[in-house]
Amino acid sequence: MTSVPNAFDRLYEFGWAAAEVLVPRLILALLVLGAGAIIARWVADAVSVALARTGSVDPTARPALVAAARYGVLVIAIVAALSQIGVQTASLLAALGAAGLAIGLALQGTLANIAAGIMLLWLRPFQVGDYIEIVSATPFAGKVREIGLFACQIETYDGLFLFAPNSTIWAVPLRNHSRNAGRLVSFNVGFAPGADLSRACAVLSDAIARQPGVLKAPPPEVFLANLNAGAPLATCRLWAAPDRVGAVQRAIVQDAHIALDEAGMQPTEVVRTIPPETDPSRLL
Repeated sequence: MTSVPNAFDRLYEFGWAAAEVLVPRLILALLVLGAGAIIARWVADAVSVALARTGSVDPTARPALVAAARYGVLVIAIVAALSQIGVQTASLLAALGAAGLAIGLALQGTLANIAAGIMLLWLRPFQVGDYIEIVSATPFAGKVREIGLFACQIETYDGLFLFAPNSTIWAVPLRNHSRNAGRLVSFNVGFAPGADLSRACAVLSDAIARQPGVLKAPPPEVFLANLNAGAPLATCRLWAAPDRVGAVQRAIVQDAHIALDEAGMQPTEVVRTIPPETDPSRLL
């Protein structure tokens, strides 16, 4: 019968022998992980710089490509570290596949965000720098700062940071205020009965032509929209560049009023309007 001291001695010898084999491998695995993390960061920075220098890759897709390069290196480093401590990578991949299926079922929302992010990068309904408006139960709008695989980073008009999951953007209607070459600006000007409408239209056309940011094509329009008891109502429509539409909207009403006053034609009202979406003249 084996004595207790001999059993402890054998256990000690076994533990020491196992430690002599396992500890160096564990240290090597940790070194591989550390080196992999450093290399992943270096590769991500290098890919980011290379994509910025080439100029041929759309800025919208750059964050996703950088993240894919970084995570790819990290996955290789983790597999290499596990192989150092004796883990069979073939069985590991099978276990990861089963675990991935279970995790995928538990994280359906996260996978939906990834799928939506891929579709946003593929179809490109908007790009970095565009001002978008999300039409949903909780609407929001802002300038796109980054499009990631999980979420988009948006800066609102008043300077707030907005983190929007991709699925909330993909599943609802979206308005891109920056995509088209021009934006329509419309306002009505009312006059007293008997006003010289031809002269008024000429004054308004000249005021619109002097306004910075107004596009030459399509040309601005000034026309008689209504005549009520001899009181004419003129409608002015013009197209402005997307990056200047805000400044034009804020200045055009005041400039038109000043131009009419200088011409001795006091308007009864100057009101900015928005033609309804069912009005085809917005596009004709």
